[in-house]
Amino acid sequence: MDCILLCAGYATRMYPLTENFPKPLLEIGGKPLIDYLIDDLAINRLIDRFVIVSNHKFIDHFEKWKLTRKENIVLLNDGSTANENRLGAVKDIQFAIEKAEILDDVLVLAGDNLLDFSLKAFVDFAAMKKSNAVMRYYESELTKLKRTGVAVIDDNDLIVSMKEKPENPKSNWAIPPFYIFAKAYLSEFKKGIESGCKVDAPGEFLEWFAKRNPVYAFQMPGSRIDIGNLEGYEKVKKSYKGIS
Repeated sequence: MDCILLCAGYATRMYPLTENFPKPLLEIGGKPLIDYLIDDLAINRLIDRFVIVSNHKFIDHFEKWKLTRKENIVLLNDGSTANENRLGAVKDIQFAIEKAEILDDVLVLAGDNLLDFSLKAFVDFAAMKKSNAVMRYYESELTKLKRTGVAVIDDNDLIVSMKEKPENPKSNWAIPPFYIFAKAYLSEFKKGIESGCKVDAPGEFLEWFAKRNPVYAFQMPGSRIDIGNLEGYEKVKKSYKGIS
């Protein structure tokens, strides 16, 4: 399995800290955010190759960071130079599939994700289902459900319907941006883009994708820590204990 780590965003809500430095390389507990994800996947021998998609503005930072890692890492520059001309997550995934010539199952993650649990059970779940998979967690607050993807799930963990940022959520199952796509379905990214699917947020693509293809939802065994602003970053630096 390959892993695409999306690191081409500009994290404008965290300016000035991220104005000239990529958010995935900000340090928590003495190491970059992205290292927690890679360390977990590498220790559990889940990934054969990591494909990092950066933008042109921050590519030099990732080149220096890459020298600190021993894994098989492919670093790609998507050519964007500012938030206004970014490709968007979906086009970055397609860019990675094409440029890295990905032919295997692929785990797709945002490079600034911070978790308190291992991804091993999620990867094992997708392997058991032999299909596409996402994570899900129970969200009780209506306002939060309206700001994320929401899915209706059957008794076999299959997504029956999916809606990104619904005005009237049909369930309490929220879908965060953790995806596994089986190799047989990678061509769907190009089809989705060509059909006019929104490309900025991967949840928009997943809504389109799940209408046409099987997607199973794995219940998240822990928490995803959101670092959305400078205040949140300072708080997480003091409280994060790593992956258990």
